[in-house]
Amino acid sequence: MKTFTDKMHTWGRIWTVSAIAVLFMVPLGVTLYYNAWPEFSTLWKALISVIPIYWATAIIEVITYTPLLGAGGTYLSFVTGNITNLKLPCALSALDRAKVKATSEEGEIISTIAIASSSITTTLVIAVGVLLFAPVLPTITAPDSVIKPAFDYVIPALFGALGASYFSKHWKISILPILAGVIVYILAPSFAVGTLLFVTIVVSIAGALGMYKLGWIKE
Repeated sequence: MKTFTDKMHTWGRIWTVSAIAVLFMVPLGVTLYYNAWPEFSTLWKALISVIPIYWATAIIEVITYTPLLGAGGTYLSFVTGNITNLKLPCALSALDRAKVKATSEEGEIISTIAIASSSITTTLVIAVGVLLFAPVLPTITAPDSVIKPAFDYVIPALFGALGASYFSKHWKISILPILAGVIVYILAPSFAVGTLLFVTIVVSIAGALGMYKLGWIKE
């Protein structure tokens, strides 16, 4: 009999491939309906400038997020999207409260439930928000609105609050990745978030390993 992990990988692959197929059906359907096929040379010129960035980011995000989300959480997050803003903070918060690791059996279940709950909640909140705030949204997000600056700091505030708890608990191993992130951002501000996150994680792992070898931190 298949284990829970085997079933999770099976269904995760099925839904990931299905999601990719659905995404391709929209442009393909429009192309078939209007019989408007793009010229390969024009399409290739447009793709060649973005493919290296997106492919590199995609590979880096899979390597970076999987240890943090677990297998089930990774499949679900990449299908539903919005990982950095919502899925990752929800999963990390749930794992931290349960005091389990994402790669453990308990962590796999908790991370998957947290991300699924986040996806359902996000869908409901967006649906309600669209219906209720659609009439006033252009007004409160207008450039001259007094509330407009608050919308620019939602994500920094979210990650600041989430990161503060981790930094205070593990301040020794937080110094190097924070410095690395700041330096990379100053030298290359156009770096994608996934790439910057991968750099800080590599520095964090290397720094923590070095501190452990030197006896500065305990297991």
